[in-house]
Amino acid sequence: MTAYKSDFLRVLRERGFIHQMSDPEGLDALAARGEVVAYVGYDCTAPSLHIGHLLSIMILHWLQQSGNKPIALMGGGTTRVGDPSGRDETRKLLTYEQIDANKESIKGVFSKFITFGGGKTDALMVDNAEWLAKLNYIEMLRDVGRHFSINRMLTMDSVRLRLEREQELSFIEFNYMILQSYDYVELARRYGCNLQMGGSDQWGNIVNGIDLGRRMGTHQLHALTCPLLTTSSGAKMGKTAAGAVWLNADMLSPYDYWQYWRNTEDADVERFLKLFTLLPLDEIARLAALQGQEINEAKKVLATEATVLIHGRDSAEAAAETARRTFEEGSIASDLPSIEIPQAEIDGGIGVLAAFVRAGLVSSNGEARRQIKGGGLKVNDTAVTDDKQVLTPADMTGAGAIKLSLGKKRHVLLKRA
Repeated sequence: MTAYKSDFLRVLRERGFIHQMSDPEGLDALAARGEVVAYVGYDCTAPSLHIGHLLSIMILHWLQQSGNKPIALMGGGTTRVGDPSGRDETRKLLTYEQIDANKESIKGVFSKFITFGGGKTDALMVDNAEWLAKLNYIEMLRDVGRHFSINRMLTMDSVRLRLEREQELSFIEFNYMILQSYDYVELARRYGCNLQMGGSDQWGNIVNGIDLGRRMGTHQLHALTCPLLTTSSGAKMGKTAAGAVWLNADMLSPYDYWQYWRNTEDADVERFLKLFTLLPLDEIARLAALQGQEINEAKKVLATEATVLIHGRDSAEAAAETARRTFEEGSIASDLPSIEIPQAEIDGGIGVLAAFVRAGLVSSNGEARRQIKGGGLKVNDTAVTDDKQVLTPADMTGAGAIKLSLGKKRHVLLKRA
């Protein structure tokens, strides 16, 4: 195994971030001299990033910590087209106003991981709409498009897999890899960027950018991808039955975010501690050695330390305390996630199925009925047995709320508006 000279690649390898690199020796030499200027692109398809993006954000953090310069590229331009990678259908095209609103909403997460400013290793935030929105189509075809081979583009996974499954690929999506490659060239010219990073599904697009840079006369460009994470049971990271695990607190509460990590499978604890916390490796090794019921203590540390990075130490510890009181004492902690129901609805009675759907614990009445049959739904810690049960003010506890539970770990308080 190669002994890397740079702290950057050494940390990435030790913590499990590396999937592929285009030129390990060359990149290692640049990083050892503090000369890497690296970017990751983030399209603005939603008001928040989710934990599927977290791996690349962590890499930007370690890049800066090792004395190199990160660039967070906002996809204000590419989001107008839509990335076909890993999808069977065309992304819904957003309005420019929606894209701008999403862009503003997701910006804040980066400052929790990297430091922005004007210094040598200070991070930059750039929007590719700055150059893509100004492109003249004829000039684009002549100056950039002529360097791309349709034959080669058809072999790229983002295109080939869609065609093999006989799923439609629109012309606008087919152009995405050209725009992403051109982003790399522009960042190289404007900021001296020499490394693009991303998930392993982006390898083909990144290598295309390296080739385009060579053809258009940039300095040597590099590629580094991280693995697309799945849990040990094969589930894709970042998705739950309730939907995506968002990073913005207004889309997923710190408590629910903490709970996501607390529910990590035993086999994933060490790997996730390395990837999603800043804990030293010797402390991670100690936690990973815990066996039996003690592994739950390691999961609580993972949950708290991962939540600290996104929501801060106070929110993380409050989430941990809420969980402790809820599960160990069986109490109704006032800072559990909650929804408000109009007073009139509570007074008139709200059906138990509707209440669980409104709380977001189940997606439909049918799912609620299935959970009831399996004993999975509880009201104030008592199992629901009648799907026609009606919740009224009489079900309000002394805390002024009705506690709805799905299983042992998901709870929502129903309160009067």
